[in-house]
Amino acid sequence: MVKKKNKLATTLLAGAYLASAVAPTAVIPTAAFASSHREAPFVTEHPKVDGTDFYAFMSYEANRAGFVTLLANYNPLQDAYGGPNYFPTDPDARYDINIDNDGDSNPDLTFRFRFNSILKDIQVPAGGKNVSIPLIQAGQITATDTSKLNVQEQYTIQVIQRGNSRRAKVVTNAVGGSPVFNRPADYIGTKTFPDYPSYAAAHVYNVNIPGCAIPGSRVFVGQRKDGFAVNLGETFDLVNYNPVGPVNGRANTIAQKNVTTFALEIPAACLVKAPNTTFGAWTVSQLPQNSRKRIRPTFNSPEQQSGGLVQMSRLANPLVNEVVIGLKDKDRFNESRPKDDLQFATYVTNPSLPVLLQVLFPVVTAPTTPRTDLLGVFITGVDGLNKFGFGEMMRLNTAIPAVA
Repeated sequence: MVKKKNKLATTLLAGAYLASAVAPTAVIPTAAFASSHREAPFVTEHPKVDGTDFYAFMSYEANRAGFVTLLANYNPLQDAYGGPNYFPTDPDARYDINIDNDGDSNPDLTFRFRFNSILKDIQVPAGGKNVSIPLIQAGQITATDTSKLNVQEQYTIQVIQRGNSRRAKVVTNAVGGSPVFNRPADYIGTKTFPDYPSYAAAHVYNVNIPGCAIPGSRVFVGQRKDGFAVNLGETFDLVNYNPVGPVNGRANTIAQKNVTTFALEIPAACLVKAPNTTFGAWTVSQLPQNSRKRIRPTFNSPEQQSGGLVQMSRLANPLVNEVVIGLKDKDRFNESRPKDDLQFATYVTNPSLPVLLQVLFPVVTAPTTPRTDLLGVFITGVDGLNKFGFGEMMRLNTAIPAVA
C-alpha cells in the first residue's frame, strides 16, 4: 500500500500529538507504519473496541533512555468535531495490551484498561425549574478548572501476570496512590477548550507498575490526532492514484480524523525476560458475550451485559487483517491468538494482494510463491533484528536504541 510518510508529534506522553484542529508541534518520523481502520466486518458494528494501530518503540524523549512506549489506538475515523456525544470508551469493554517475554506466543503480562463515565448531571434554571443540560459541557474547561464538564470518564489499569488472572494487581498514581485516573474529554473547540494541549497534558500521570521496581512509568488515555497518513478511499478503489507521482501529490484523507490512544511508557527491563532483549506484543479488546437492550435505558445502564468475555479486535503489525487475511477469515483472526496463527499461514506464503495489484500494473508479474521471506516479517521475526516466538506480534528488540 502506498502511503505518505507517517509522523507523530514529538512526545505524546507530554501532551503533544494533538487532537485534530489543534495547532501541531514539531514532528519526527515514527518507528513504523501502522493502520487497520475498520478491518473486519463484525467489528465495524462496535467502533469503540475497534483497534486501529499499535506502536511499540524505544522512547526517544530526553532523559527517557531505557523506556519503552506502547501506543494502542481505538475507534477509528473520529471527526474533529463529532458532537454532542463525541467518542467515549465502552464501560463494558476490556482493553488489553499483551506482552510475551518468553517466546511462547502467550501473554506473560497484560495491561488491562477498564472505564467508567461519571455523569455530573449539571442543571440550569429555566423558567423556575432546574433542568438537566443536553451537552457534555456547560462552559469553558481548562487544565485547572473542569467544573463545567458534565461527563467525566475515568479508568483503572490492572497488571495481570500469566497464570494469575484472579490476582490482578492495580496500577496506581505515583502521586497520592489513587488507582483511578481521569481521561480528558474529547476536543470540542477553542471556545470550550482555550488551551487544549495544556488540558490534555494535565492527564499524563506518573504511575507505579506492580512488579516493576524501576520508577518513572507514565500513562495517558485520550483523543489524539490519527498518526497514520493514507489516501484511504483511493487506496481501496483498486489503488486509484498515480503511485509514481509526487510523494505528496494527494492530500492525506484522514488528516482531520482522530483516534482514542492508550499510551504506556514503561522501563524496558520490566517488559523483557533475561536473557531475551526482545518481546512480542499485541492488543485485544473484549466485550461480554451477551447484550440485552433495556426497555427503559438510563445513562449509566443503557443495556444489560452478561456471559464470558469475547475477543472483538486484535492488532499488532500494520494492515495484516486488512490486506493479508482473506475476507472470510477476518472475524476469525480478530478472535484468535498468536499461538494459533498457523491456521492463517497460507495468506502469508501465498498472498492475494500482489495479484489484485496487477489491476494497476497488468504487465508486472506477481512475486513467485510460496513467499517464505514473508514468514519472518509476520510470523517469526527477522534474524539478527527481532526474531522471537511464533505468531503475528509486534516485536521490539530493546537492545537497539532509539535513533533520531
